[in-house]
Amino acid sequence: MHILVTGGAGFIGSHAADLLVRDGHQVTVLDSLVKGHMKALHPDSAFVQGDCGDRELLGKLFSSKRFDAVMHFAAFIEAGESMKNPGRFFVNNTSKTLMLLDAMAAHSVRHFIFSSTAATYGDPEYSPIDEAHPQKPVNVYGYSKLLVEGALKWISEIHGMSCVCLRYFNAAGCSEKLGEDHSPETHLIPLALDVALGKMPSLKLFGTDYPTPDGTCVRDYVHVADLADAHLLALKKISGSEAPLRLAYNLGNGRGFSVREVIETARRVTGHPIPTIEEPRRPGDPAVLVATSEKIKTELGWEPKCPSLEGIIQSAWAWRKSHPEGYGR
Repeated sequence: MHILVTGGAGFIGSHAADLLVRDGHQVTVLDSLVKGHMKALHPDSAFVQGDCGDRELLGKLFSSKRFDAVMHFAAFIEAGESMKNPGRFFVNNTSKTLMLLDAMAAHSVRHFIFSSTAATYGDPEYSPIDEAHPQKPVNVYGYSKLLVEGALKWISEIHGMSCVCLRYFNAAGCSEKLGEDHSPETHLIPLALDVALGKMPSLKLFGTDYPTPDGTCVRDYVHVADLADAHLLALKKISGSEAPLRLAYNLGNGRGFSVREVIETARRVTGHPIPTIEEPRRPGDPAVLVATSEKIKTELGWEPKCPSLEGIIQSAWAWRKSHPEGYGR
């Protein structure tokens, strides 16, 4: 199959594109490189530099190549930033995704896999969260993704498009050759590892008064390679169905770790004290987000290959040590 991977030079997109190539698929990556890295691209994939909101570019791309499916990773992901600049997130994450879907419909591309998020659920009414949990996001980032999920219902019905929404919990870890390199970096694990590398003197701990056992946020961490596996399974599911499918799955390990637990694990892995500075809560951060992923395990046979927090952090630490400057700027 020929797969268009938007955001395929980014963290999760690059791992998915790499797996698709290794599985024998033809891959074209569309990435603006605003957040992505050329060095993260698989050498056997085609690359188009551009924006998902560029109608002219999308028209030329879909007219010149025949795609069997689109995997859409191109998005802004910083929940805290979304509460400061909401319009930027609605334009990039919602409007541009709808433009991409419009181009797909116009060129009869009928398979779409969407990089969604656990942030669509908001503060949990029960835990662990399953796919039937009400979706009431508490930050703009989550709402920008939820708007796309809502639009997909109509697009699927009207255009006969099969779509899968994969709601990630906390993506983490690295493969041997691909890593996590955001600018600015906002994710806890790479920031902790930057302190261990001496790139920062200390780590900010946002909020210590949450209703959790140690007062810090609790999150469910899932290895990025396991996320990539889920995308491949989702692709096989919808491409093997004659009737249009509309599916949604959680992707997590089913166990939560507090910020303090993550930091302590990073200390053990790196052998560094990783000093912390306590800061006030950030707006839009739920206290606890933990998944149950039984639905995708039952229906698609997905099973995390690296479920332990220590293993996830060890893989990230190995990549950070071999790439202390990330991919470079």
